[in-house]
Amino acid sequence: MSGAIPAALRTLVQRRAQHRCEYCLLHEEDAALAHEPDHVIARKHRGKTMDDNLAWTCFTCNRHKGSDVASIDPVTGRIVRLFHPRKDHWNRHFRLEGVTIIPQTAIGRVTVFLLQLNHADRVAVREVSRRQGRYSP
Repeated sequence: MSGAIPAALRTLVQRRAQHRCEYCLLHEEDAALAHEPDHVIARKHRGKTMDDNLAWTCFTCNRHKGSDVASIDPVTGRIVRLFHPRKDHWNRHFRLEGVTIIPQTAIGRVTVFLLQLNHADRVAVREVSRRQGRYSP
């Protein structure tokens, strides 16, 4: 939740992300619910409320991610950490095919799966955003 995050830090995270979700890339102007900061490593896992542990996220990505830091790779069956916006490059782990997010690595696969990045409703919203010139990596 964002209540404990100071306004200046919240603004820094939002501007750094250029007002887009750092997981699905949805611009906040296209979201039905407000974007918010996410603790990449949740506080319950000793994650700090610091700029290098915060990502700007859409409501949907943040709720699907919750406090998770990993998931099971559907290809290998191994536990793999989720994409970390402060440490990973989006284009290394994902690519776009239209507005569908295609995973390129195990990290990409578990993130796409857990955050349900390609759910039909989410793809439809990204398509509208793309038509308005706001959706691209």
